[in-house]
Amino acid sequence: MSQRRQLQYADPIRNPKRSPQYVRDRRGWWLLLCSALMPGSVQSVLGAPRKFTRTALGITLGTWVLALATVIIALIKRSFLLTVGTDPFLLIVVLLVVLAAGINWVVCLLDTMRRVKVVSLSKKTRPKFLAVGLAAALIVGLGTAWGGVTVNAQRSLMSQLFASGKLKKPVEGRYNVALLGSDAGKGREGIRPDSLTVVSMDAKTGKSVVIGVPRNTQNVPFSKSSPMHKHFPQGYNCGNECLINAVYQEAEKHADEYEGDVPAGVQGTVEALEGVTGLDIQFYAMIDLKGFEQLIDAMGGIRLNSEVRVPISRPINPATGKHYPPKEWIEPGQNIKMDGRTALWYGRSREFSSDYERMVRQRCVQEAMLRQMDPATLMTRFTKLAAAAPDVISTDVPQRQADDFINLGMKAKSQKILSVELTPPQVTPSHPDFTVTKKLVQEGIEKSKQEDKQASAGLFAPAPAHAAEKKPKASSICSVPK
Repeated sequence: MSQRRQLQYADPIRNPKRSPQYVRDRRGWWLLLCSALMPGSVQSVLGAPRKFTRTALGITLGTWVLALATVIIALIKRSFLLTVGTDPFLLIVVLLVVLAAGINWVVCLLDTMRRVKVVSLSKKTRPKFLAVGLAAALIVGLGTAWGGVTVNAQRSLMSQLFASGKLKKPVEGRYNVALLGSDAGKGREGIRPDSLTVVSMDAKTGKSVVIGVPRNTQNVPFSKSSPMHKHFPQGYNCGNECLINAVYQEAEKHADEYEGDVPAGVQGTVEALEGVTGLDIQFYAMIDLKGFEQLIDAMGGIRLNSEVRVPISRPINPATGKHYPPKEWIEPGQNIKMDGRTALWYGRSREFSSDYERMVRQRCVQEAMLRQMDPATLMTRFTKLAAAAPDVISTDVPQRQADDFINLGMKAKSQKILSVELTPPQVTPSHPDFTVTKKLVQEGIEKSKQEDKQASAGLFAPAPAHAAEKKPKASSICSVPK
């Protein structure tokens, strides 16, 4: 019996009473460190109730195994993380794991501090031990709360933003998406797309061609399968009123002839863009330009190089029918920081500029958003971005295909984006030759494919120029800082 008692008293971990003070202090720090690294380990050593110990260690080991497996799979196949991050059900699982791991961690830290018995520590060590222990618990608690809010925001974003439709396959190896800038606002009836763009992406590499269609393009044709064809068999032709951005409201008048959940106006506009570009457009994304301001503010603004002076327009003078003279201007410069309001005006201002210049400015703003939405921005501003996005963007991209598009977007971010603008002198919006527009689009796509092949072969040689490149370079108007 005496030998057993001696062994028991000699153990400074379980029975530190007879240990020197410096040993007890070291014991406290080591136990706190062990609890921080492996929650539940201290409880197993100090004889905590078996059920509590098993639960704590089970959660800890399960969390470490899941984290390690996730890292290994992500290194082998990055798309796995995108799948998890875009699936609302899997995000619920992630949320539960984060909450369970965080709560377990905090409880084990606090329980360890209790079992160490702060009174057994030296007076000099006590305040430091309490401060470090409580700080660790607070950091873990706040980290868990932040992680839970972020994961829940992502789950909510995926549920609200993306549709529940069927998967769609690429056409001839490409995804074609119509981007519509909604121009609904005060004093205006209904929605009028203020900017119309088609993005054609290679389904494997993400190499993209951005096709700009002027909003005042006339006589747009509709295929025979379109409900609009029977109303406008010769194309949308009724003079200056029949612009492509008016197709939305015209299609809404015949909403009963369209099927599905996508608004008739969107379907009609997409059909018009197909007639102009000759592409089969699988998806659309509509951006509310008023809410677009919120989105840029949520990401902390954008930076642009601008070579032109752009006015911030004032209201229209009823007597003249023209805007009052501007009082504010966006001055030219390098690496200009723009908030949401400034960026919106930079992309939309029509005064003292041509439609082509305006389209180029819009493209610069879009490219800046794509390139400057870096991981640091997402981490620090994600909840704001997630809250703003559903009010700004609507799309018919299915939830199950969201990871594919995010992956393609990440690939596109590091590549040169080719632009094709269907504007004068090659295309006259009031009397467009749609054979020419389709040819320009195909030339742009072919050039993009050639650049892709050269990049994959480790070569670079300029592809033959096509007609659309005879215009002034976009860089003479604006560019995105490197």
